[in-house]
Amino acid sequence: MPSDRIYFNKPPKTEKSLKYILESIENGRISGDGYFTEQCHKWIERTTGTSKALLTHSCTAALEMAAILVNAGPGDEIIMPSYTFASTANAFALRGAIPVFVDVRADTMNLDERLIEDAITPATKAICVVHYAGVACEMDSIMALAKRHGLAVVEDAAQAHHASYRGQQLGTFGALGTLSFHETKNIVSGEGGALLINDPALVKRAMIIREKGTNRTEFLNGQIDKYTWMDIGSSYLPSEMIAAFLLAQLESGEDLITRRLAIWNTYNDSLASLEQRGLLRRPGVPDDCAHNGHIYYLLTETHEQQRDLRNWLKQHEIDTATHYVPLHSSPAGMRFGRAHGDLPVTCDQANRLVRLPVWSDLPEAATLRVCDRIHEFFGQAPRAA
Repeated sequence: MPSDRIYFNKPPKTEKSLKYILESIENGRISGDGYFTEQCHKWIERTTGTSKALLTHSCTAALEMAAILVNAGPGDEIIMPSYTFASTANAFALRGAIPVFVDVRADTMNLDERLIEDAITPATKAICVVHYAGVACEMDSIMALAKRHGLAVVEDAAQAHHASYRGQQLGTFGALGTLSFHETKNIVSGEGGALLINDPALVKRAMIIREKGTNRTEFLNGQIDKYTWMDIGSSYLPSEMIAAFLLAQLESGEDLITRRLAIWNTYNDSLASLEQRGLLRRPGVPDDCAHNGHIYYLLTETHEQQRDLRNWLKQHEIDTATHYVPLHSSPAGMRFGRAHGDLPVTCDQANRLVRLPVWSDLPEAATLRVCDRIHEFFGQAPRAA
């Protein structure tokens, strides 16, 4: 018998994926930087407005490239939120730089722009923002602050493809931005990512870093007869089969995101009455932000209530998740970075956050079932008016 289980995530399917993969094989070249990679680059550049997009095998790889491109090195400090994935900090720690963790805003879980300036020291090299749940950080203030202090800005937009701030795509404000196409994201290739290069002066070096530190791209373009080692770098590019799968996803991207937004809005509308009664908190989305429906989360009143709600939903075959262990409290965070202050919002809300199932093919009936069970948990009639 089919299970009634509601999974937390299922990667989206697109009609042309297998067709494009077979074409990539028939083309006789399945290593990176072939036809499908180039088509993905053009698609991302056209839809985001970035100067240059480069596919990578992960967003982690794109962040590592960004750390090299901003010349992060031993003793440099990089300001970032503690409430993020390890890759955000790892990219800079691998270069010997020191992640400096700053608290987040209570409404968006994004880096609190009001706290950044106090964390800046003579050693500060860059600010790395993370657009949590596809909701933008307050980029006007952050970019003005960075300009005033001569700091680079890197955007970890892993969750924010097709999201914007005041009409501008996220990942295109700082000198560099990064995207993720991991299977949990809105648009996927299994593993995969992209580096958005918004400063044209960084493009040539980025292409060298991505190709193991060689000028192989110039060789492939017929600009030189032989290629050689030019700089530090690594093998950051994905295969053509990954790019072929991704291109089919990109072409369906608007539809996939529209469907996720419909799910997000169903949750938000159906659970509004619980927030009005002070029983939980829904995600905050400032007026200047157009999000992409990547994550729908709730904030319970206590950590114990978070645990009990998740257990209740599990009993009803509904998968949920929490999210990050704050990096400043992790073993590696304490070893390689430092916290600027006590980070009370991060510590508190990380223990109360519950993520609900969101994926593009999640039926509306399943979404409403989740809402009904949450209402029942709080002792309310299902979706009570």
